[in-house]
Amino acid sequence: MALAASSSSSAILGSVGSHDLNAAKISSFQRLNQPVILSASSNVIHGQSWMKPISADPKRSHAMIPFAATIAAPEVLGKGETEVVEDYDKLAKDLESASPLEIMDKALQNFGNDIAIAFSGAEDVVLIEYARLTGRPFRVFSLDTGRLNPETYAFFDTVEKHYGIHIEYVFPDSVEVQALVRNKGLFSFYEDGHQECCRIRKVRPLRKALKGLRAWITGQRKDQSPGTRAEIPVVQVDPTFEGMDSGVGSLVKWNPVANVDSMDIWNFLRAMNVPVNSLHSQGYVSIGCEPCTRPVLPGQHEREGRWWWEDSKAKECGLHKGNIKQEEVPELNGNGNGAAHKNGTAAVTDIFNSQNVVSLSRTGIGNLTKLENRADPWLVVLYAPWCRFCQAMEGSYDELAEKLAGSGIKVGKFRADGEQKKFAQQELQLGSFPTILFFPKHSPNPIKYPSEKRDVDSLTAFVNALQ
Repeated sequence: MALAASSSSSAILGSVGSHDLNAAKISSFQRLNQPVILSASSNVIHGQSWMKPISADPKRSHAMIPFAATIAAPEVLGKGETEVVEDYDKLAKDLESASPLEIMDKALQNFGNDIAIAFSGAEDVVLIEYARLTGRPFRVFSLDTGRLNPETYAFFDTVEKHYGIHIEYVFPDSVEVQALVRNKGLFSFYEDGHQECCRIRKVRPLRKALKGLRAWITGQRKDQSPGTRAEIPVVQVDPTFEGMDSGVGSLVKWNPVANVDSMDIWNFLRAMNVPVNSLHSQGYVSIGCEPCTRPVLPGQHEREGRWWWEDSKAKECGLHKGNIKQEEVPELNGNGNGAAHKNGTAAVTDIFNSQNVVSLSRTGIGNLTKLENRADPWLVVLYAPWCRFCQAMEGSYDELAEKLAGSGIKVGKFRADGEQKKFAQQELQLGSFPTILFFPKHSPNPIKYPSEKRDVDSLTAFVNALQ
């Protein structure tokens, strides 16, 4: 975990000025006068108390200094002063339409030296740029898992030089990493999932580091991950981790870009000439550890490049577990064209509804797998209608079905989530959604489509090679 202190002259405290941060959008930015920095004790803000600005050490320390060792002692309330307990649910609603710059300024103002920006080495560099624009001192931290891409390490160095900051890193416990690797090897996550490795290399180091803070700032956005981050507030009491005061409610989590989509983030980065990770130019969008990250293709969701061998709804490492929105698995209604919860309310609309795509029941696809000599070959997609990756390929799959109509090749779909998932995993080679299978005419075993390229031409080449 890394801390960085900004060292510009604008970090010096000045008089309170009136300014409208709502007006600070991508097209124009306003240099802020330095308002009073209020000290904060987790959910408590003191009135009229001052905090000294952070002074950047001109030389990098070779020793890892825990967060708690860098935190100034809390202010003591003066006579007549009262504590104001912040209602973060209300604050989140008040800031829902605020600009990221205003949210960032509010966070830094309220928590001063007790808050730090979480920086992963991807497009969340936007957080550092917003912090710079507030004119306030700020701190940055980062987790070094030991498995990052070389380009990410180089990017850390570029960011330090660009902003004049020093990043200090928190590393996983070496004994835990050694035990994991010796017992399971370097790539066990390909066999039994990524959660154990992420827990050792990311979650536990983060938990330890956050114990030295009262608040942290993340780059989470609502559009980042299917089914998990759709309800992220711009500020909240952290539901997962604890801060320096320990206990529930001792840590506040700020998400300034929660309501900003990816395109606007990148427009802003280009407009401000912010340096970016060179992996982005190679097709990487969401960037994590090297063995678990790969480029995505046009039309694929950014999170499809992470842990691609797993279910699309499991693409979280655990750092933001408290923000994961668990979606109830819906049931298909009578006509198979929509979905409804048991109470009758609308839930998820079904996909692949082309007249050229046959909807298979469990019995139907079960019979298809048992046939050694089929009258016709079949192409079947195993899908879940809530999966954004499935949604992204709906157009190309429907177009392919239209193209193959009358060719003697049947095109079908089988909904493989919910109660059907275990069956699909055991009998149909389901790894993650979508999974595409080709059932040859004279072969009992289906052939799994191995590529992430789901455009019409790639799928057609696959079918033509096997029919």
